[in-house]
Parts: sequence; structure tokens; C-alpha cells
Amino acid sequence: MPGIDRAVAEHRLSLKPGVTPVTQKKRSFGGEKQQAIREEVEKLLAAGFIREITYPSWLANVVVVKNNSEKWWMCVDFTDLNKACPKDFYPLPKIDRLVDSSAGYSMISFVDCFSGYHQIRIIKDDEKHTSFITDQGTFCYKVMPFGLKNGDATYQFMIDTMFKKQKGRNIEAYVDDVLIKSKCVKQHIEDLCETLNTCRTYNIKLTPLKSIFGSAYGKFLGNMVSARGIEANPEKIQAIQEMMSPRTIEDKQKLNGRVTTLSRFISKSGERCLPFFRILRGKHQTWNKECGKAFQSLKEYLLSPSLLSAPIQDEDLLLYLSATDNLVSAVLVREQPGRRSTISATSFTTPK
Repeated sequence: MPGIDRAVAEHRLSLKPGVTPVTQKKRSFGGEKQQAIREEVEKLLAAGFIREITYPSWLANVVVVKNNSEKWWMCVDFTDLNKACPKDFYPLPKIDRLVDSSAGYSMISFVDCFSGYHQIRIIKDDEKHTSFITDQGTFCYKVMPFGLKNGDATYQFMIDTMFKKQKGRNIEAYVDDVLIKSKCVKQHIEDLCETLNTCRTYNIKLTPLKSIFGSAYGKFLGNMVSARGIEANPEKIQAIQEMMSPRTIEDKQKLNGRVTTLSRFISKSGERCLPFFRILRGKHQTWNKECGKAFQSLKEYLLSPSLLSAPIQDEDLLLYLSATDNLVSAVLVREQPGRRSTISATSFTTPK
């Protein structure tokens, strides 16, 4: 597959000077995992994404995990190589801003790039550093694989370059999540044509079966967006609804993480979840009746979470604050005659 022109984007490792290469000891796999590795290597070779290599200085093992469809998936353990690479500070967009900018449109589409990361080449001098070992031999990548440090930054740079004339106007994109937005059907057809022409110009391949065209409602960056506004992802709500009372500190951390992802939809989330936060901050370690009551109250609140409205540029908004000795809560709203729309809510505990 031809992929993106190197003049547009390519991935550079930029290894730290003087770093010592690491050669990992080969791991053994059997049964279904070995079969999955063999099939993936054959597929990558056939696509021209990898090549055989001899006497590599860096060598990593493969890892086999189950994907969302419960099938074994091979990836490479680049832990040691990643430690030797400095961070690329190319800025990634703010997720909340992208979600806000995607709401309020009657027609939206989502495009999925075929083997997205693999459409970006690695600079030739760095290919040998991505070597990995399997029973089929040792190979290195010619394209950017998943798991490499700074891969997101390189991909975002490519997206920003490709869609620089469309971003913010009819496209919002975070790495490989790309949304096309329009106010009406006629305009959406024009926006889709413009986007597909851009993909054709830069030789980006799409996956039709994983793309969604002409929808009124969809999931974008973990939130549901539509002409109505922004709604919480039902899957995230269901994950909390189905949780039993946490028994271990890991369970409590998991609950805290799930609440955090929904915090902008939960008015006074700090007050509602203060018992959980106290546990995580070491105030007490036992899940008690107060925690159980707060947990049940949260589940009841999430049966009808807030519908958020997207802010409009240059409009006047009102900020309501509530402060106690333990926490500060705030909600940003738009007030119109006989109607109040929530833009976002936030809450945090105060240190003592």
C-alpha cells in the first residue's frame, strides 16, 4: 500500500544520544497465540508493512492480547525502545473543545482510516530500531506501528496537515477519530465530497464498513453528540450501574475513574462522591454505609443525566459557584427567558 507521502508526514524516533540498545530475550507462545502471530506476520509482510532483518541492535518481543471481538491480536512490546525516545511535544487538541464544537449539527459522519498508523512511514534510518522476534524470524517495521512513543503526535500532525482548510469548519479530529459535521443534508453531501477528495489527494485509504455516513447522532471521543447537544455515553453509565459495591482499593480506583469520565455531566459530582474521594485520599479505607448511600444516590442520578449544550462563540454565559470547607463546585449555564441550558459542570475537593 503506497501510504502517505514522506513529504507530508513520517515518523522519526529521535533516539537519545549514547543510549544502549536493548535486546529482549525471546518469549515462547503456543496454540492459538502462535497461530495468531503467524497470521499477523504473514499479513504484514504481504502488505509491505514489515521486512526481514538480520543482526538487529534493538530487538523486542511480540505480545498477544484479545481485542474487542475476543480474537487474539499481536502487537510489539516497545517498552525499552520507548524509554530511549524523547517526548514529542506536538500539541494534541483539547477533547472537551472538540466535543463542544461537534454538537448542534443535524448531520454528522465518522470516517475510519484503513490501518491508519500503518499509512505513515518510518524514516529509513529508524526502521532497524523497530525490530521484533517471532518463530518466523526477525522483522522490522517500514511503517509506524501501534505502541511506539509519539505515534499519536505524528498522526495528529498528519491529520492537521491534511485537513488544515477544513478543521473547525466542517471537520473535528483527534488523532484517528475524525468527524464531519454539517447543518443540513445538502451541505453534508458537499462536506463529504470535500473530505473524500482530500483523502484522495493525500492517498489516505478508508474502511467503509467501519465508517458511518449521514447520521443524526453518534459517539465521538467518548461522548454522544447530536443536534440536541452532548449526552453521556450510555456504556459508561451502564458500567457504573452494573458495579457492585467496591471491595478492594482497585475497585474503588476503578469507580473513581469511571465517575471522572462522566464528571461534566454530574452536577456537584465532588459532593455526591466525596465519600469515595476520602477513601482514595487515605482519610479512611473501609467502604461504609455513607459510601454505600452515596453510591446508590449516584446510580439514581445517572438514570437521567444532564443534556449539555454546546457554547456559542462570543455569547454571554453565567458561572455558578458553590464552595465549602471540603470542595468547590461550578456549573456553566446559558440562561434564556424561561429556559436554562447547562454547558458543563465541574467539582473538586480542597486540600487541608
